[in-house]
Amino acid sequence: MKRTLKIGLSARLSYPKPGARGLESKTLQYLEQSVAQWIMARDVVVFMVPSITQDGMLDRSAVRLRDYAQHLDGLVLQGGADVNPMAYGETPIRPEWSGDRIRDMYEMELLHEFLESRKPVFGICRGAQLINVAMGGSLYQDIETQIPGPTQHVADAYDQHTHSIALEPGGTLEKLLGSESPRKVISIHHQGIRTLGRELAVEARADGDGMIEAIRGTGRSFLLGLQWHPEFRRPSDEDVLDCLPLLEAFLDAARSGHWL
Repeated sequence: MKRTLKIGLSARLSYPKPGARGLESKTLQYLEQSVAQWIMARDVVVFMVPSITQDGMLDRSAVRLRDYAQHLDGLVLQGGADVNPMAYGETPIRPEWSGDRIRDMYEMELLHEFLESRKPVFGICRGAQLINVAMGGSLYQDIETQIPGPTQHVADAYDQHTHSIALEPGGTLEKLLGSESPRKVISIHHQGIRTLGRELAVEARADGDGMIEAIRGTGRSFLLGLQWHPEFRRPSDEDVLDCLPLLEAFLDAARSGHWL
């Protein structure tokens, strides 16, 4: 009988609104339901990992993000706000593309601790971008204005917006997902990977403009980033790529400590 895994899920952050009272006057840490339920589909226990800040009521010296890496079996970095361009040596082209610097620092530390502990890490959307930046890569701040092309990466349809991708021939994703159709994914992002970080390999690109849509770490630990949202796929979405084999590979790595 397989042991029950404990998987950490990074938190999204929401900050106090000026003049607000009650809950909106507080800093909130939360997760998006779909990603938690997608991970739990394989009978694992999911724990949201809160950020630990100096201005909180908790003494930072009492608990560290390192403790989560030691006690949990793996980490999922969920989607959300832009990565601040300062994290890869640029200034925001527009103020609204400044992202969340606080979350960047929190997730980069969390990523570092899990990699140091040789625990598997799975990044989704922003999570893939964060992995790339943490490994020394950079991003396009806005795909539409910086490299306009035939593939639409963001649309009002949000969690129903799809586009086609091509898996790298002979790559790890092709081995896990096969080479047959469908190859459509639910992918919504206005930023994207520009220069690849160190010890990373490209596993998938968007059809049309070649935008990087999946990356894999080349080290001994499981490190995978998907620009698309596998958790948004519904069982009735027969034309959308089913990525449960990737989740299973992540969980197998969490149990065994080995990655293919």
